[in-house]
Amino acid sequence: MYRLRAAAAAAAALLLTLTACGNDGSGPGGDGRDSIEIGALSIVDTAPVHLARSLGFFAEQGIDAKITTVQGGAYSSSGVVSGQFDFGFSNTTTLLTAREQGLPLKAVANGVASTGRAGPGKDYSAVLVPKGSAIKSAKDLPGHKIAVNQLKNIGDTTIRAAVRRAGGDPEKLEFTEIPLPDMPAALAAGRVDAIWTVEPFQTQAIDQGAHEVCWPFAEATDDLTVAMYFTSEKLLREKPDLVKRFTAAVNQALAHARTHPEAVREELGKYTKIPPAVIRRIVLPKWPTEINRPSVQAIADFARKDGVLSRPADVGALLP
Repeated sequence: MYRLRAAAAAAAALLLTLTACGNDGSGPGGDGRDSIEIGALSIVDTAPVHLARSLGFFAEQGIDAKITTVQGGAYSSSGVVSGQFDFGFSNTTTLLTAREQGLPLKAVANGVASTGRAGPGKDYSAVLVPKGSAIKSAKDLPGHKIAVNQLKNIGDTTIRAAVRRAGGDPEKLEFTEIPLPDMPAALAAGRVDAIWTVEPFQTQAIDQGAHEVCWPFAEATDDLTVAMYFTSEKLLREKPDLVKRFTAAVNQALAHARTHPEAVREELGKYTKIPPAVIRRIVLPKWPTEINRPSVQAIADFARKDGVLSRPADVGALLP
């Protein structure tokens, strides 16, 4: 979820060269399988793609998958466009922005979704405030400084939507950019009035005395599709069967994650640095196999209203 514009510009500059002489999308492995590389963040959200590899769902589809850690969805986007990655994972706002900037990306599978429930301990993303704060709900947020991990992205977009729904004035919101791992300390030190964050940082902030007052993913729109797996239009055009098999493996993993939360927590211990005691207590998101198209359209409409997008988004061009 992170610095798209600079990465997109670099990708656009290198696109012709890299697609001409670089990775052509995938290649056969030594055993006849298709070898692919996936650019994804090492966060709670991406547990299913790691399960797809560790439980053999990719192997069952004739795919050898390498998962490369990236620092944000923008790096996945530029990597997929350039041919460095065959598939990527990124949040909905980042993908909509990428499409507006002309990057030829296409979603191929759901990534992660809000639980759709607002309330303490009910969703994996929340706005938190320190003990004794006058902020009690989304309506109270205007006029206060709120930390988000990236400006003009899914955090501030959904907060504005939640404030509107609560009857507050989103124009009076003040956002500042702070990396997710640094947010609990920033809140405890009083550098901001509130933080918008996701697990595991949500639980870590609560452990330090913060409490939840707003759940933007759940309050902005119903059953929000927060992020998706995607590929390039080039790979989709040239290797549709590979894309179909990738999607099948991811969908199998999404279904497994949804019904086996303990398997998710065990997998988190393998590819993240989240302490085991925190892994046991974090709120897990939802992993439906279907992309909630109305929620993607809602995010596109919010982003247009807030000036994140300069024109109405062609959601159908992004979604499968």
